[in-house]
Amino acid sequence: MTPLAGLIAARIRMSGPMRLDDYMRLCLLHPRHGYYATRDPFGAAGDFTTAPEISQMFGEMVGLALAQAWLDQGRPAPFALAEIGPGRGTLMVDILRAIRIVPGMADAAQVHLVEASAHLRQVQRARLGAVAHLDDVAELPEMPLFLVANEFFDALPIRQFQRSADGWAERMVTLDDSGALALGLGPALPGPAAPEGQIRETCPDAGPIVSAIAARIAGHGGLAIVIDYGDWDGHGDTFQALRRHRPEDPLAYPGEADLTAHVDFAPLAAAARAAEVRASRRITQGDWLLRLGIAPRAERLAAAGDAGAMAALHRLTAPGEMGHLFKVLAFWAPGAPVPPGFEPLEN
Repeated sequence: MTPLAGLIAARIRMSGPMRLDDYMRLCLLHPRHGYYATRDPFGAAGDFTTAPEISQMFGEMVGLALAQAWLDQGRPAPFALAEIGPGRGTLMVDILRAIRIVPGMADAAQVHLVEASAHLRQVQRARLGAVAHLDDVAELPEMPLFLVANEFFDALPIRQFQRSADGWAERMVTLDDSGALALGLGPALPGPAAPEGQIRETCPDAGPIVSAIAARIAGHGGLAIVIDYGDWDGHGDTFQALRRHRPEDPLAYPGEADLTAHVDFAPLAAAARAAEVRASRRITQGDWLLRLGIAPRAERLAAAGDAGAMAALHRLTAPGEMGHLFKVLAFWAPGAPVPPGFEPLEN
């Protein structure tokens, strides 16, 4: 039993079963025992590897897409160049290098990072120098906003509801007869008809985050790019854990494993459009990167002696790798051209 598992079990004994989103929030962000509060989870020595850690090409493509949108929207200056959930800062390092080829853009950029982990803030400052760290997207400045969120929404806490014979019951974290953490069901409530046993997931925090970002873009211009694994109108149980690069029982190692769930892109696009910005169709990461020109970039790097460039291209874009598992969604200022690689979402 991990230290956090003991604390969670004690809380359940005192207060009763715990909602799944409360469990995830404790596991990831507990100030002493939370996953992101205590470690650097990225890379071979951690628990998982994100696209920016695989190759500089990923960040370069993201940076050039942001740069083209900045040019298309009239080169606003100053503007907020922001990332939510920036990890080690690798993606922002590559974005900043890519936009330096665009006259005036790097000078106009004011870097803002939305990061909850004190440990990762230190890592980001070591790589990026003086940047503005924010606790919440609501703190983003009132100015044009060009933002990226790579593997951020999958880590937001979710709630799950399971259809029973009597209605929909919320899945809760409770204790089994041995005192170990286990999943159980709360009281059944009325709801729409569905096959018995079907599970629906909701992410209470996702909509308000998108709404806050979209409000900045609606008022001041800009673009947001969301990259994550998931689908459109997805359902079923996608709650999962990763530890030492292997799938793990999400209840087995609280505070010592990464907890995530697949992102449903449909409500993200709906929240953006409700804030009166334009949204894209979701596209696979592989197709988007190929549209942006990652293949010739890989070939140039390989010709220059980068022995891993073609393998990285395959991992980032191939259907059996990250290429189709990860999807990309954009929302941008009304009246602005469609950002590079995207197609608008029509009614």
